[in-house]
Amino acid sequence: MKLVISKNFDVPEMNRVNVAVKHGAYSSLDKLLKMKPEEVTSEVKQSGLRGRGGAGFPTGTKWGFIPKGTGKPVYLVVNADESEPGTFKDRAILEKDPHLLIEGIIIAAYAIGSHIVYVYFRGEYYRQWERFFEALKEAEAAGLVGKNIKNSGFDLTIYTHRGAGAYICGEETALLESIEGRRGWPRIRPPFPAVQGLFGCPTIVNNVETLSSLPFIINEGAAAYAAMGTEKSKGTKLISVCGHINKPGVYEIELGMPIAKFLSEYAGGTINERALKAVIPGGSSVPAMTAAEALGSCLSYEGCEKAGTMLGSGGMIVIDESACMVRVLADIAKFYHHESCGQCTPCREGCGWIKKICDRIEDGRGREGDLDLLLSIADNMQGKTICVFADALAMPVKSFVTKFRGEFEEHVRLGKCPILQRKGNDQIQISKS
Repeated sequence: MKLVISKNFDVPEMNRVNVAVKHGAYSSLDKLLKMKPEEVTSEVKQSGLRGRGGAGFPTGTKWGFIPKGTGKPVYLVVNADESEPGTFKDRAILEKDPHLLIEGIIIAAYAIGSHIVYVYFRGEYYRQWERFFEALKEAEAAGLVGKNIKNSGFDLTIYTHRGAGAYICGEETALLESIEGRRGWPRIRPPFPAVQGLFGCPTIVNNVETLSSLPFIINEGAAAYAAMGTEKSKGTKLISVCGHINKPGVYEIELGMPIAKFLSEYAGGTINERALKAVIPGGSSVPAMTAAEALGSCLSYEGCEKAGTMLGSGGMIVIDESACMVRVLADIAKFYHHESCGQCTPCREGCGWIKKICDRIEDGRGREGDLDLLLSIADNMQGKTICVFADALAMPVKSFVTKFRGEFEEHVRLGKCPILQRKGNDQIQISKS
């Protein structure tokens, strides 16, 4: 497997333009600027690249939604508002190879006919914003960004915009509202951003990792990228893994890798070889898998879908036998209750209601019927709001309560955590590499 994104992560000072250029940064521009924009879009379509922000929508197809001949400016917006619990792969790109992202931005902007780009940073990502901003200024000074790039006649201005730390602004329309100076509330669609987005103009919103894959595709060709991965999940993917494992971090894998192989060979197995209990493959908002489900599944969009979950952003959270699933769900509910923008009643009221019930069970005050009530609330939240924020809590609730119901019932019956009462088990083990 060729490393597409992380190949230079260990190179010192890759944030400096002279070092980055020495290691191949911006090498795609000479080829790019000789191509027609529609040829670039076609190349990306043929590569099979799917959005790496969570939805997994085909990137080239998304670019093709930009209407022609509107007379309005076209905007490219980069979503660097990485706030999903368990996800920190974009952070690695911003810190270790910001010029890769800038090169990807140039490619995408050229393809869609955009001359103005906004990069929206998570409010807490000050260090990451600072490193990117310094890299951008060096790229501008080197003539790689700005007026008449490489004497091609193509002009590009890149602005950075820092958020204030709201998770909801990771949703693309809430992000656009925030850039425009308003409260980060998701918009009703249609119209979709590609038709009417930032400042009422055609807009493409792409994730950091998505754009960082583009230099490889232009340099090596769509076929080289499509040769990696699976039929429906082409290329490579950054997986940020944390939890009860020996080697937490960010790893680039070829899509289709078995989760069992990833956990043993990359993540180093569970701490002290404790039994695996659950895996959340795509950040806290996707359904959890049991140990058996995880160890029988692959890291691909279709593989996770087959297991009843989603690859999402690739933010993997590993949970072993020492964890109380009630407590884990209570922590997740606390996060989503705090971060709900409150625009939609099912989300605003449902997130708070779920949190209260989870806290009650965790505190030993659980009631008969609480578990069915949690499932009922989740059903009345999922698919019934403007954006998918409500789903982001409803899906974990359904998976936790359904797949680990016995543990929840025991928590209610005992009035305390059953994990502390239990010694030994025969659950599936993951060996250290």
